[in-house]
Parts: sequence; structure tokens; C-alpha cells
Amino acid sequence: MNAEGPVLRDIHLPPDPAWWPPAPGWWILVVAVLLLGWWALRRWRSRQGRRRWRSGVFAELDRLVAADAAAPDPVRLAGGISLLLRRASLLIDRRAAALSGEAWLAFLDRHGGGGFADGPGRVLLDAPFRRSAEIDTAVLVGLARDWLDRALPKERPDA
Repeated sequence: MNAEGPVLRDIHLPPDPAWWPPAPGWWILVVAVLLLGWWALRRWRSRQGRRRWRSGVFAELDRLVAADAAAPDPVRLAGGISLLLRRASLLIDRRAAALSGEAWLAFLDRHGGGGFADGPGRVLLDAPFRRSAEIDTAVLVGLARDWLDRALPKERPDA
């Protein structure tokens, strides 16, 4: 000891912690971010597919209308619209495939707002099976387009 006091040594700090391996909290955060990113990517891709699907249904209706404009055949158009509505209705209820007659028209009215059981959509009952029929194709196409817009979800449910 000297007169000024004890001789002290410098403080030795421990080395800085290594960056690897990270603490458990960082692992949990990385896993959570990866899961969230995977979920968001899957949801985004699903929505894109649903949008393409919905636009494909309307494109098929437009194709039917264009084919009728090129070679007018109201019976063929009614048959195509009937088939399109039947295929689209399977997304609403799988049992729709078994419906026929008045039950089919009631189903369409229930899920699309009306106009089938007691309106111009009634021609879907027998027009596809006739050789010729007087059909107001513009009204039928408008009715089908409205039904598809109302009845089909903006996003296709996963089947």
C-alpha cells in the first residue's frame, strides 16, 4: 500500500456475447415470421386463383354469347347457359347436380335473386331439349350474368 491508497487494477470486461447461436426468443420470432409469410403467400395465391376462376366463368358466358352472335341458335345458347349454371351451382351446393325441373329453378331463385321459376329463366327447363324455341336471348344472358354475379362468392370456396 502506498500513501495514496491501494493500487487498483483496471476492470476487465467480459467479451461481447457471440451473435451465434441466437437466444431462444430469436428462434421463436424467426419461426413465427416464416409461418406468417407462408400463410400470407398461400392466401395470396389462393385469392389469385379464385379471381382467375371467377373471371373464367364470366369469360365462358361471354364465349357462349359470342358464339350465338356469330351463328344465332337460341336453343344452343340456352343449353350452354343451363350447363354453365349447373356447373357453377355445384360450388354452392354439391346436391345441386341432382336437381331437376321446378326444384332446379327454385334453387336458382334461392341463390341468385329470382327470375327463374316465374320469369324468363323458366326456358331453361325445356329449351335445351327442343329443336327450336322462341327465347329472348338478351334477357336470358342478363339473367344468367346476374345470377353468377350474385350467387357465386367473390372468392371461390376451397373444395
